[in-house]
Amino acid sequence: MSAAPLEIAAAVEGDVDEAVLRRITKHVGIGVRSVYGKRGKAHLKEHIRSYNNAARFAPWLVLVDLDQDADCAPPFRSEWLPRPTEHMCFRIAVREVESWLLGDSERLASLLAVPVSRVPRTPESVADPKQTIVNLARRSRRRGVREDMVPDPRSGRAVGPLYTSNLIRFVSDARDGWRPDVALTACDSLARCIRQLQDLVANQVRGAG
Repeated sequence: MSAAPLEIAAAVEGDVDEAVLRRITKHVGIGVRSVYGKRGKAHLKEHIRSYNNAARFAPWLVLVDLDQDADCAPPFRSEWLPRPTEHMCFRIAVREVESWLLGDSERLASLLAVPVSRVPRTPESVADPKQTIVNLARRSRRRGVREDMVPDPRSGRAVGPLYTSNLIRFVSDARDGWRPDVALTACDSLARCIRQLQDLVANQVRGAG
């Protein structure tokens, strides 16, 4: 008898992060029981000890963006979670989860209706990936993309009114949208995340055997 599909609990900063997490886990063959957080980085950090404690008994995935002023991921990880418990998968998107979306340059360029040559080839070196996506949308050939993704200067917002919903739709579209297996070739932090999730699946199979 084959083992039942692995399921995990998770926590993220926001809605786009949740969509990315669900797409990655689906890609690996893991189910998601519940997703917590979604109220920003400060809230996630406030509850990280509780998530880590829960991961003593069942698998957890916590996904967080690297701070823009952080030099690299290891010190950031040590500050947040110096002693991860047995089933904790604590992953850091360098520098934001939008970096991982930039990693699939062909599909993102299609979404934004811009030449693929305008999408950065090394997305993890981009200082502000979210702003980069907004700037790409600003140069879109399609008026609708510009209206959806680019904020009105009078609004005081960092992104356009449909930025989040458009990216969620892009990430969730398994047929024509974002491809984790393509993006990981440009994003080492995504590749590491997927490898750790694959290890969770492999360990479950070994345990069942």
